[in-house]
Amino acid sequence: MYNDFTATDRWTKKQVHCLYQSLIVAIATRHADAIDVKFVVDGRNVAVALPHPAWVEYKKRTGKTITDSMAIAIAGHYLKTALESGEGVGREMYSLTVDETLKHLDALVHEAEAPAAVR
Repeated sequence: MYNDFTATDRWTKKQVHCLYQSLIVAIATRHADAIDVKFVVDGRNVAVALPHPAWVEYKKRTGKTITDSMAIAIAGHYLKTALESGEGVGREMYSLTVDETLKHLDALVHEAEAPAAVR
């Protein structure tokens, strides 16, 4: 769903191609308590950092685990939202809070539950 997608940049109205590249445990690379989800956005590298405590909070709330594919979808959903709202101009990294991470996860769940005609 968010492995390979396009978004319309709010300011330029240009279609921006986003392609998932990798998941990286950020503690090893930049000593951060996060998972970096890397995308190539029109040829440039962009990372979305999801905080590890979001996994703990989600497990506590639902009893379920955030999987790798869910993390990619959360980061992709955030990136698409950022680009389309105008927040995504020229940044190389976005760092989400626990609440932001779970908000985007909730939005994904609602998208999946929506009837096909609404999507």
